[in-house]
Amino acid sequence: MTVTRGKYAGVLSILRYNWHFYAVSLCALAGIGALLWFRLLPRAGEAVLIGAATLTAFWTLSSLIVSYYVYDYRGVTRWNWIPRILSFPPQQWLNIHAGLDESTLILTQFFPNTRYMVLDIYDPQEMTEPSIARARRLHLSPEPAVAGKLDALPLPDRDCDTLFLLFAAHEIRDSARRTVFFLESARVLANSGQLLLVEHIRDWKNFVAFGPGFLHFHSRNEWLRLAHDAGLAVEREDRVTPFVRWFLMTKASA
Repeated sequence: MTVTRGKYAGVLSILRYNWHFYAVSLCALAGIGALLWFRLLPRAGEAVLIGAATLTAFWTLSSLIVSYYVYDYRGVTRWNWIPRILSFPPQQWLNIHAGLDESTLILTQFFPNTRYMVLDIYDPQEMTEPSIARARRLHLSPEPAVAGKLDALPLPDRDCDTLFLLFAAHEIRDSARRTVFFLESARVLANSGQLLLVEHIRDWKNFVAFGPGFLHFHSRNEWLRLAHDAGLAVEREDRVTPFVRWFLMTKASA
């Protein structure tokens, strides 16, 4: 099966999964507009409201524009840039997602005739964002996944030579639980294996793009800490776009 994406598939998915944020923004803009129209506040209050409306409108539009740029124009989630950054072609690989799998089918086309496993670590008790629950309902993956606990991955030690974490690990909101998850990820990775992490980064560029929503991402230092605590070393890292970064990790002792 060949994966095809519409011209605006990425940004439309963002709208579908996060419509509540955009609905709140529109309601806020409408409310501010009404207050300004009827002049119900003093001048200082109006100035504050105009500033708030400007930021709300800017971040609403910028988040959609950047989403289009990342997912549609640059096609980050077409994943065709992955094979060239890996250290070697996978033979036994693991793809872990947190309820939304937009990569396995594509990876199987890049790496045919290989052994692979898909793990879904979604836990509604820990991953409480309504957008991920909505994405699970709206986007049904054609690839079956094994349900796995992030602190007990159902694989033996050193079972896979490549592990993919593609826009998944940030859904683990608790820092200590992320540490446990990375320890488990390192456990199932072969000594000579590779782990590819792809994420938006909590930095000024994503702040400009997504406003307070950038807090849903984690900083580069946090990903480096997790790698270090799990006994992983970052072999290489770079940006796919100004807003998305990848880290290729190996076992530090390997």
